[in-house]
Amino acid sequence: MAEHGGPHSMCLNKVDCHSSSTLSSSSEQENEIFTKLKVSLTEDYPQKNAEILSGQYGINLLLIGVSLMLAIGNNGASVKEEHLLSFITTLIIVQLLWMMWYIVRRGMQSNLQAEKDVHATTSWIKGGLTLLALLSLIMDAFNIGYFVGYRSCLSAALVVYPIIHATHTIAQVHFLWFHIKDVIKSFETFERFGVIHAVFTNLLLWCSGVMSEANHLLNHHNTRLTALGFENLTMVAMEPHCNCTISACSMFVNGLYYLYPFNIEYHIFVSVMLFVMWKNIGRTIDLEHNRKRLATKTQGLVVGPILGLAALASTIGVLVVYIIHVEESLDIRESTIAIFYYYGIVMLVVMCSAGVTGLLIYRADPMPMDTSKNPSRKLDTELLFGSSVGSWLVSWCSVVAVSASHSSPSYRWTNLMYSLLSILEKYIQNLFIIESLYRQREDGEREDTEVAGPAPEIFSVNSSSSPPYNGIINQAYENPDNGCVTLENVQKESGQVNGCPQKHLEVPHQVENNVEVTPSKKSQILKNIAVFLFMCNISLWILPAFGCRPQYDNGLEEETFGFTTWTTVLNFAMPITLFYRMHSVACLFEVFRRV
Repeated sequence: MAEHGGPHSMCLNKVDCHSSSTLSSSSEQENEIFTKLKVSLTEDYPQKNAEILSGQYGINLLLIGVSLMLAIGNNGASVKEEHLLSFITTLIIVQLLWMMWYIVRRGMQSNLQAEKDVHATTSWIKGGLTLLALLSLIMDAFNIGYFVGYRSCLSAALVVYPIIHATHTIAQVHFLWFHIKDVIKSFETFERFGVIHAVFTNLLLWCSGVMSEANHLLNHHNTRLTALGFENLTMVAMEPHCNCTISACSMFVNGLYYLYPFNIEYHIFVSVMLFVMWKNIGRTIDLEHNRKRLATKTQGLVVGPILGLAALASTIGVLVVYIIHVEESLDIRESTIAIFYYYGIVMLVVMCSAGVTGLLIYRADPMPMDTSKNPSRKLDTELLFGSSVGSWLVSWCSVVAVSASHSSPSYRWTNLMYSLLSILEKYIQNLFIIESLYRQREDGEREDTEVAGPAPEIFSVNSSSSPPYNGIINQAYENPDNGCVTLENVQKESGQVNGCPQKHLEVPHQVENNVEVTPSKKSQILKNIAVFLFMCNISLWILPAFGCRPQYDNGLEEETFGFTTWTTVLNFAMPITLFYRMHSVACLFEVFRRV
């Protein structure tokens, strides 16, 4: 009996052991799956999913605001301006709370060294934005004064908004100066929503400013046409239905529309900088290449600044003549518009010539392109292409209108030439800027913030198989021994450098004892081209920003497309064109620093 039962009981024990081990392993698998799911939903939420979710959130915020603007544009009684301002004020307050939380949290982690992308922005860009912010604050002060004058018939939202907007401007400038380069590595999903909320809040403020400026220009245009004898034009009442109680109301109203262009550019540039910060969230920065750029040399800058100042002076003259004389009789009006087109043709021809010269210099001295990952540079390229669309649309519409129009004013064919040159100039300028930004520096320095993989190099630090290069070689990197050689300590007589054998390098004869090298003739030409194009783009921004828009006044496009269609095209394209010019200014300054 005992012998019989032994094997049987052993078999039962094996079955029990096998079933218990199976249950244990399945329980462990369930726990492991649950743990992975918990982690994926909390700490390691996929980065791409977080980008998509936060991006969709921001786009929907913008679309809500645009919907309110379209309803206000219909001049109906159901949706009023105070509804839009209340919505924007709410978004601003949320952004202020997020920035406050971020700054406090960063202050609590002051003992930790935060990663920074040194190429996310530059001091001169932040200084320019600070200037635009000061002008925006003046605009807010004018808005408050306007409300005080008409307080008996205006909603309280119209005074709360400029106060909140001024607070937002001050806080945002502080944030940009001290935190825009931060690479966020904690609370990544939450921070993505905070940064993208700030991006689209500024985009909505940009859209609001564009709408206000477009309404003002449209009413001003209708006033001109009415003075010239045109009838049946719809005029929208711009002033409240009550009397102003202070004497400065007219100054506030007129001053606002000269300050709107600066406020518009401020918000679009802030949104671009914040978008770069959003793209940097969770990014790994290669500290070896995350270096500040070298100081910019300015030797040989003569022709570019002189020609640029001449272009700027002529621009101011054309602007004054246009604003004064475009509202006079039809003959003087035609002559004024013709002057603008003659000026524009000369300006665009010279700009095209400068851009082609720069591209020919690059073709004569080919250098490898820097294809490493750099969010700031990639965004600059995309914005150049995207913002060119507005000007191209207006130009091609003008080409069609000139070809199809039955009227023949004195500026008909100059309008055609101006439009074609506008298209060509952006082609050439975009090519020049993009090649300059992606071209590797001649000294071999990589300005990228992250190396995506192996790329062709001019110098090799440790390898002896580097390609030959006839230029200045940094001997400190050539010699792996610590503290061995630097160029300034070379002693030719002894053949020793700080006690180390001297390497015989092919160094140009004009460079001896750490003398700063004067930029080559080619670099001087490129710097002058960059400065000239920089000032020309400022000039071409000033004209439409302050009311010199012959596309409203020449009548050819209105005859072909109709008043409503053409004004819609201009209201869409002009803000994008203005942004293109200001963005080109920023890119050209960067080109100037890189050359």
